Amino acid sequence: MSLWTSLEPASATVDPGGSTRVQLRLRNTGDVVDEYRFEPVGPIAPWTTVEPQTLRLYPGTTGSVELTFAPPRTPDAAAGPNPYAVRITPTEHPEATTVPEGNLTITPFTEVRAELVPHTVKGRFRGRPRLAVDNLGNTRLTASVSGSDNGDQLSYDIHPSNVQIEPGRAAFVKTTLRPRRIIWFGPKEQRPYTLNVLRSGANPVAVEGTYLQRGFLPRWLATFFGVFMALAITFVMLWIAYKPPVNSGATEKSVEAGATLAPSPSVSVTPPPPPTGAATTPAADGQASGGGAGGGGGGATATVTAKPPQDTAATAVRRLAKDDPAGRHICYRAFVTGRGWQKPVCDGTMAGTTGQEAPIKALNIAVTGTGGSAANAFVHNPQSTDGRGKWEPQWTAIIADGENNYIGGSKKDDPYMSGFAINIGSGQVCQVAHVSDSGWGTQGCAKPRPAYIFGGTLDNSHWLEAVKFTV
Repeated sequence: MSLWTSLEPASATVDPGGSTRVQLRLRNTGDVVDEYRFEPVGPIAPWTTVEPQTLRLYPGTTGSVELTFAPPRTPDAAAGPNPYAVRITPTEHPEATTVPEGNLTITPFTEVRAELVPHTVKGRFRGRPRLAVDNLGNTRLTASVSGSDNGDQLSYDIHPSNVQIEPGRAAFVKTTLRPRRIIWFGPKEQRPYTLNVLRSGANPVAVEGTYLQRGFLPRWLATFFGVFMALAITFVMLWIAYKPPVNSGATEKSVEAGATLAPSPSVSVTPPPPPTGAATTPAADGQASGGGAGGGGGGATATVTAKPPQDTAATAVRRLAKDDPAGRHICYRAFVTGRGWQKPVCDGTMAGTTGQEAPIKALNIAVTGTGGSAANAFVHNPQSTDGRGKWEPQWTAIIADGENNYIGGSKKDDPYMSGFAINIGSGQVCQVAHVSDSGWGTQGCAKPRPAYIFGGTLDNSHWLEAVKFTV
């Protein structure tokens, strides 16, 4: 070895956008005059400079160069310890290259930028702006989003309400604005609002926007209806005030005719008998039970038709099993937010929706020819701290062939589903899931229990939109 080196100090700290210096000392321990070239290497080499870049030393002499570290104030300068190294190549003995190593700690900084797209939204019953949140710092950003306005004129539906963003990345938050009061007639009104990006221990980032609420009916239509009603009332009043009298001599003529004609015999009207097998309703106390044309109308009976039972996955799979007793089938239906339960579908047909921002909240599944099914739901977790949803407390019991299996919840306050897991007793079960902002995934299959297949996503900011099952 013909070279001795020392970094002073071996560890240093620097703020992004600032600079710090480290001295590299070296001694020529060889027996010839040599010239040394210096080259920074490693992840932070682009932010490192060496002065001078070459150094000539006589045998037994010591020299030094200065390393300057100047990381930029950007997400590329990752916070925390960052190793660095300098390659020292002797001109006379290039095979004796030395690479001293040190450690540079970059301090963290936080910088957030938020923007509404578009800044102004229009609508009669709702507006749907998107909030773009950019993490321009060098550490992971964890934040929540809330909305406010003067006078509490709007309600806010924000998905996701909590975001975790890596340095240099961005997240889009979907917001639905709904006015608390509908404008039936009249001009459109501007309703300013603010979306706040909240972080622990930091001032909120406020982004202002405008919701332009339109009237339900145009103003000219209200004027038209007003004029029309005024004319109609005027016409009715004039008709009542100036209605011409109408006199008729038919009464006198009828009396005279009655005096000259002989009376005709009376005719009795008997109601027809009820049909064979129909129940008759006895006459109530104080009412006539027959005779006269009015009595015939009282013989009708009211029939109440029972509401047909709901068509579920079990009723659908039983129909398939009846036509194909030895076959294997799976039927299923989805409870879609804002729409309720869909009709059941079977064997690879899509349940749910795509591209309509309508998360699935629950699934109803039934199988035949598979030895029963068991399942569990992975749902949105509003208290998540790691960006992931959560499993339901436990799997369902093993539900027999031909019976309904339910996962998730269809109540108003139940969370939407992000994913699911399912297994069966024999053969294999396959699934394909459609996740918001990601589209259809690849098909996955599982052998009989205890194996199972997962579908959907673990990401707390996305939701399950549609599914397909086969067995």
